[in-house]
Amino acid sequence: MRIIFMGTPDFSVPTLRALHAAGHDIVACYTQPPRPAGRRGLSLRKSPVHEAAEALGIEVRTPKTLKAADEQAAFSALGADVAVVVAYGLLLPKPILEGTRLGCFNGHASLLPRWRGAAPIQRAIMAGDTETGMMIMKMDEGLDTGPVAMTEKVAIGPDMTAGELHDALSRTGASLMVRAMAALEQGVLELVPQPDDGVTYAAKIAKDETRVDWAGDGADIHNHIRGLSPFPGAWCEMRFGGKWERVKLLASTQAPGSGKPGAPIVGAPITVACGTGAVRLTRLQKAGGRPLDAEAFLRGNPLSEGDLR
Repeated sequence: MRIIFMGTPDFSVPTLRALHAAGHDIVACYTQPPRPAGRRGLSLRKSPVHEAAEALGIEVRTPKTLKAADEQAAFSALGADVAVVVAYGLLLPKPILEGTRLGCFNGHASLLPRWRGAAPIQRAIMAGDTETGMMIMKMDEGLDTGPVAMTEKVAIGPDMTAGELHDALSRTGASLMVRAMAALEQGVLELVPQPDDGVTYAAKIAKDETRVDWAGDGADIHNHIRGLSPFPGAWCEMRFGGKWERVKLLASTQAPGSGKPGAPIVGAPITVACGTGAVRLTRLQKAGGRPLDAEAFLRGNPLSEGDLR
Protein backbone atom coordinates (compact mmCIF):
# COMPACT_ATOMS: atom_id res chain seq x y z
CA MET A 1 0.00 0.00 0.00
CA ARG A 2 0.90 3.66 -0.27
CA ILE A 3 1.55 4.69 3.33
CA ILE A 4 2.25 8.02 5.02
CA PHE A 5 4.23 7.37 8.20
CA MET A 6 3.96 9.79 11.11
CA GLY A 7 6.26 9.42 14.12
CA THR A 8 9.11 11.07 15.99
CA PRO A 9 11.03 9.22 18.78
CA ASP A 10 13.04 6.00 18.94
CA PHE A 11 9.84 4.16 19.84
CA SER A 12 8.47 4.75 16.33
CA VAL A 13 11.52 3.64 14.33
CA PRO A 14 10.98 -0.16 14.40
CA THR A 15 7.48 0.27 12.95
CA LEU A 16 8.76 2.48 10.12
CA ARG A 17 11.49 -0.02 9.26
CA ALA A 18 9.13 -3.00 9.50
CA LEU A 19 6.58 -1.44 7.14
CA HIS A 20 9.33 -0.58 4.67
CA ALA A 21 10.76 -4.12 4.88
CA ALA A 22 7.27 -5.55 4.30
CA GLY A 23 7.25 -3.93 0.86
CA HIS A 24 4.89 -1.03 1.43
CA ASP A 25 5.51 2.21 -0.44
CA ILE A 26 6.22 4.82 2.25
CA VAL A 27 5.39 7.92 0.21
CA ALA A 28 6.39 10.40 2.94
CA CYS A 29 7.40 10.50 6.57
CA TYR A 30 6.04 13.22 8.85
CA THR A 31 8.04 13.93 12.00
CA GLN A 32 8.71 16.73 14.49
CA PRO A 33 11.07 19.49 13.26
CA PRO A 34 14.77 19.31 14.22
CA ARG A 35 15.42 20.63 17.74
CA PRO A 36 18.28 22.82 19.01
CA ALA A 37 21.13 20.70 20.32
CA GLY A 38 24.60 21.13 21.76
CA ARG A 39 25.67 23.24 24.72
CA ARG A 40 24.57 26.51 23.16
CA GLY A 41 21.74 25.10 21.10
CA LEU A 42 23.38 26.33 17.91
CA SER A 43 23.12 23.03 16.06
CA LEU A 44 19.94 21.18 15.11
CA ARG A 45 19.21 17.55 15.92
CA LYS A 46 16.92 15.54 13.68
CA SER A 47 14.44 13.16 15.30
CA PRO A 48 15.22 9.42 15.29
CA VAL A 49 12.42 8.89 12.75
CA HIS A 50 13.81 11.67 10.55
CA GLU A 51 17.23 9.99 10.47
CA ALA A 52 15.76 6.52 9.87
CA ALA A 53 13.56 7.78 7.03
CA GLU A 54 16.47 9.51 5.31
CA ALA A 55 18.52 6.31 5.57
CA LEU A 56 15.69 4.48 3.80
CA GLY A 57 15.43 7.13 1.10
CA ILE A 58 11.99 8.32 2.19
CA GLU A 59 10.86 11.94 1.78
CA VAL A 60 10.71 13.69 5.17
CA ARG A 61 8.30 16.49 6.09
CA THR A 62 8.55 18.47 9.34
CA PRO A 63 5.62 20.90 9.65
CA LYS A 64 5.20 22.67 12.97
CA THR A 65 1.43 22.27 12.69
CA LEU A 66 -1.08 20.47 10.50
CA LYS A 67 -3.85 23.02 11.01
CA ALA A 68 -2.97 25.12 7.96
CA ALA A 69 -4.98 24.51 4.80
CA ASP A 70 -1.87 24.29 2.62
CA GLU A 71 -0.35 21.56 4.82
CA GLN A 72 -3.62 19.62 4.72
CA ALA A 73 -3.77 19.93 0.94
CA ALA A 74 -0.16 18.75 0.62
CA PHE A 75 -0.97 15.75 2.80
CA SER A 76 -4.00 14.76 0.70
CA ALA A 77 -2.07 15.32 -2.53
CA LEU A 78 0.19 12.37 -1.67
CA GLY A 79 -2.67 10.07 -2.65
CA ALA A 80 -1.90 7.61 0.16
CA ASP A 81 -4.03 4.62 1.00
CA VAL A 82 -3.46 5.01 4.75
CA ALA A 83 -1.50 6.93 7.36
CA VAL A 84 0.31 5.07 10.15
CA VAL A 85 0.87 7.09 13.32
CA VAL A 86 3.23 6.06 16.14
CA ALA A 87 4.13 8.68 18.78
CA TYR A 88 4.07 11.56 16.30
CA GLY A 89 3.42 14.37 18.78
CA LEU A 90 1.13 16.66 16.77
CA LEU A 91 -2.65 16.92 16.83
CA LEU A 92 -4.25 15.51 13.68
CA PRO A 93 -7.20 17.68 12.59
CA LYS A 94 -10.17 16.19 10.76
CA PRO A 95 -8.86 16.96 7.23
CA ILE A 96 -5.72 14.94 8.03
CA LEU A 97 -7.70 12.08 9.59
CA GLU A 98 -9.73 11.96 6.37
CA GLY A 99 -6.83 12.75 4.03
CA THR A 100 -6.13 9.19 2.92
CA ARG A 101 -8.34 6.54 1.34
CA LEU A 102 -8.54 4.33 4.44
CA GLY A 103 -7.85 6.77 7.28
CA CYS A 104 -5.20 6.98 10.01
CA PHE A 105 -4.16 4.02 12.17
CA ASN A 106 -2.32 4.55 15.44
CA GLY A 107 -0.01 2.22 17.35
CA HIS A 108 -0.74 2.95 21.03
CA ALA A 109 1.21 1.51 23.96
CA SER A 110 -1.57 0.45 26.33
CA LEU A 111 -4.60 -1.78 26.61
CA LEU A 112 -7.21 0.80 25.69
CA PRO A 113 -9.32 2.31 27.11
CA ARG A 114 -6.84 2.10 30.00
CA TRP A 115 -4.12 4.75 29.78
CA ARG A 116 -5.24 6.99 27.00
CA GLY A 117 -2.91 9.93 26.54
CA ALA A 118 0.73 10.99 26.62
CA ALA A 119 2.55 8.68 29.04
CA PRO A 120 0.93 5.20 28.97
CA ILE A 121 4.15 3.25 29.54
CA GLN A 122 5.22 5.20 32.62
CA ARG A 123 1.74 5.38 34.11
CA ALA A 124 1.13 1.63 33.75
CA ILE A 125 4.25 0.83 35.77
CA MET A 126 3.68 3.60 38.31
CA ALA A 127 0.20 2.20 38.94
CA GLY A 128 1.59 -1.29 39.53
CA ASP A 129 -0.03 -2.87 36.46
CA THR A 130 1.22 -6.39 35.72
CA GLU A 131 0.42 -6.29 32.01
CA THR A 132 -0.02 -3.81 29.20
CA GLY A 133 0.20 -4.13 25.44
CA MET A 134 0.14 -2.58 22.00
CA MET A 135 -3.07 -1.73 20.24
CA ILE A 136 -3.70 -0.72 16.66
CA MET A 137 -6.71 1.59 16.45
CA LYS A 138 -8.31 3.69 13.75
CA MET A 139 -8.01 7.30 14.82
CA ASP A 140 -10.91 9.68 15.30
CA GLU A 141 -11.04 13.22 16.69
CA GLY A 142 -10.98 12.08 20.34
CA LEU A 143 -7.96 11.34 22.53
CA ASP A 144 -7.17 7.67 21.79
CA THR A 145 -10.89 6.92 21.51
CA GLY A 146 -11.04 5.22 18.10
CA PRO A 147 -12.10 1.62 17.44
CA VAL A 148 -9.46 -1.07 18.00
CA ALA A 149 -8.23 -3.35 15.24
CA MET A 150 -5.55 -5.53 16.85
CA THR A 151 -4.11 -6.12 20.32
CA GLU A 152 -1.05 -7.90 21.70
CA LYS A 153 -0.45 -8.08 25.43
CA VAL A 154 2.95 -7.69 27.10
CA ALA A 155 3.70 -8.73 30.69
CA ILE A 156 5.23 -6.18 33.07
CA GLY A 157 7.81 -7.88 35.31
CA PRO A 158 8.03 -6.91 39.00
CA ASP A 159 11.27 -4.95 38.51
CA MET A 160 10.84 -3.95 34.85
CA THR A 161 11.64 -0.30 34.13
CA ALA A 162 9.84 2.01 31.75
CA GLY A 163 12.87 1.87 29.46
CA GLU A 164 12.74 -1.92 29.27
CA LEU A 165 8.99 -1.92 28.68
CA HIS A 166 9.41 0.81 26.06
CA ASP A 167 11.76 -1.40 24.04
CA ALA A 168 9.54 -4.48 24.36
CA LEU A 169 6.44 -2.59 23.26
CA SER A 170 8.28 -0.92 20.39
CA ARG A 171 9.23 -4.32 18.96
CA THR A 172 5.75 -5.71 19.54
CA GLY A 173 4.13 -2.68 17.94
CA ALA A 174 6.21 -2.98 14.78
CA SER A 175 5.15 -6.59 14.19
CA LEU A 176 1.54 -5.85 15.08
CA MET A 177 1.31 -2.90 12.70
CA VAL A 178 2.67 -4.97 9.80
CA ARG A 179 0.00 -7.60 10.47
CA ALA A 180 -2.70 -4.94 10.74
CA MET A 181 -1.72 -3.31 7.45
CA ALA A 182 -1.70 -6.70 5.72
CA ALA A 183 -5.24 -7.35 6.97
CA LEU A 184 -6.32 -3.85 5.96
CA GLU A 185 -4.94 -4.34 2.46
CA GLN A 186 -6.87 -7.62 2.16
CA GLY A 187 -10.07 -5.98 3.42
CA VAL A 188 -10.35 -8.25 6.47
CA LEU A 189 -9.31 -5.87 9.29
CA GLU A 190 -12.11 -5.76 11.85
CA LEU A 191 -12.68 -2.69 14.03
CA VAL A 192 -14.19 -3.03 17.52
CA PRO A 193 -15.40 0.05 19.46
CA GLN A 194 -13.70 0.65 22.80
CA PRO A 195 -15.82 -0.04 25.90
CA ASP A 196 -17.16 2.89 27.89
CA ASP A 197 -15.91 1.55 31.22
CA GLY A 198 -12.32 1.23 32.39
CA VAL A 199 -11.15 4.55 30.94
CA THR A 200 -8.02 6.04 32.55
CA TYR A 201 -5.76 8.85 31.38
CA ALA A 202 -1.97 8.81 31.25
CA ALA A 203 -1.10 12.42 31.96
CA LYS A 204 2.29 13.76 30.92
CA ILE A 205 4.89 13.34 33.67
CA ALA A 206 5.31 16.56 35.63
CA LYS A 207 8.62 17.64 37.13
CA ASP A 208 7.12 18.07 40.59
CA GLU A 209 6.16 14.39 40.82
CA THR A 210 9.61 12.93 40.18
CA ARG A 211 11.08 13.33 43.70
CA VAL A 212 10.73 10.25 45.90
CA ASP A 213 8.74 10.63 49.11
CA TRP A 214 10.15 7.99 51.45
CA ALA A 215 7.13 8.28 53.75
CA GLY A 216 5.06 6.40 51.17
CA ASP A 217 4.46 2.68 50.75
CA GLY A 218 7.49 0.69 49.62
CA ALA A 219 5.66 -0.96 46.73
CA ASP A 220 4.45 2.41 45.44
CA ILE A 221 7.93 3.93 45.72
CA HIS A 222 9.44 0.98 43.83
CA ASN A 223 6.84 1.42 41.07
CA HIS A 224 7.53 5.15 41.04
CA ILE A 225 11.27 4.61 40.56
CA ARG A 226 11.02 2.03 37.79
CA GLY A 227 8.16 3.86 36.07
CA LEU A 228 10.33 6.96 35.66
CA SER A 229 13.51 5.14 34.60
CA PRO A 230 15.49 6.13 32.65
CA PHE A 231 13.67 9.36 31.86
CA PRO A 232 12.91 11.74 33.44
CA GLY A 233 14.17 9.74 36.43
CA ALA A 234 12.94 9.57 40.01
CA TRP A 235 15.39 11.19 42.43
CA CYS A 236 16.27 11.92 46.01
CA GLU A 237 19.05 13.81 47.77
CA MET A 238 22.17 12.22 49.27
CA ARG A 239 24.91 13.89 51.30
CA PHE A 240 28.53 13.50 50.23
CA GLY A 241 31.29 15.32 52.08
CA GLY A 242 28.73 17.41 53.92
CA LYS A 243 27.04 18.59 50.71
CA TRP A 244 23.56 17.48 49.61
CA GLU A 245 23.39 16.36 45.98
CA ARG A 246 20.58 15.19 43.73
CA VAL A 247 20.84 11.52 42.75
CA LYS A 248 18.75 9.86 40.06
CA LEU A 249 17.36 6.44 41.01
CA LEU A 250 17.32 4.19 37.94
CA ALA A 251 16.46 0.74 39.30
CA SER A 252 15.18 -0.81 42.50
CA THR A 253 13.47 -3.79 44.01
CA GLN A 254 11.22 -4.29 47.00
CA ALA A 255 13.02 -5.47 50.15
CA PRO A 256 12.17 -6.61 53.66
CA GLY A 257 12.81 -4.34 56.61
CA SER A 258 11.40 -1.34 58.40
CA GLY A 259 12.62 1.82 60.04
CA LYS A 260 12.43 5.59 59.92
CA PRO A 261 11.40 6.60 56.37
CA GLY A 262 14.47 7.55 54.38
CA ALA A 263 16.89 5.84 56.75
CA PRO A 264 19.25 3.14 55.42
CA ILE A 265 18.74 -0.41 56.66
CA VAL A 266 21.95 -2.07 57.80
CA GLY A 267 23.04 -5.26 56.03
CA ALA A 268 22.03 -4.57 52.44
CA PRO A 269 23.68 -1.98 50.21
CA ILE A 270 21.42 1.07 49.84
CA THR A 271 18.23 -0.44 51.18
CA VAL A 272 16.00 2.38 52.38
CA ALA A 273 13.12 2.23 54.85
CA CYS A 274 9.81 3.60 53.63
CA GLY A 275 6.59 4.50 55.40
CA THR A 276 5.75 0.81 55.04
CA GLY A 277 8.31 -1.74 53.88
CA ALA A 278 11.61 -0.92 52.22
CA VAL A 279 13.20 -0.47 48.81
CA ARG A 280 16.63 -1.61 47.67
CA LEU A 281 18.24 0.80 45.22
CA THR A 282 20.19 -1.16 42.62
CA ARG A 283 21.25 1.45 40.06
CA LEU A 284 21.94 5.14 40.65
CA GLN A 285 23.38 8.18 38.90
CA LYS A 286 24.82 11.38 40.32
CA ALA A 287 24.33 14.60 38.36
CA GLY A 288 26.97 14.70 35.64
CA GLY A 289 28.02 11.11 36.36
CA ARG A 290 27.34 7.81 34.70
CA PRO A 291 24.82 5.20 35.87
CA LEU A 292 26.33 2.78 38.39
CA ASP A 293 25.22 -0.40 40.12
CA ALA A 294 24.74 0.07 43.85
CA GLU A 295 28.02 -1.58 44.90
CA ALA A 296 30.07 0.51 42.48
CA PHE A 297 28.19 3.65 43.50
CA LEU A 298 28.96 3.08 47.20
CA ARG A 299 32.67 2.54 46.56
CA GLY A 300 32.98 6.14 45.44
CA ASN A 301 30.11 7.58 47.48
CA PRO A 302 29.90 6.03 50.98
CA LEU A 303 26.68 6.71 52.86
CA SER A 304 26.04 6.94 56.58
CA GLU A 305 22.96 7.42 58.77
CA GLY A 306 21.21 10.64 57.84
CA ASP A 307 22.87 10.96 54.43
CA LEU A 308 19.71 10.34 52.43
CA ARG A 309 16.48 12.30 52.23
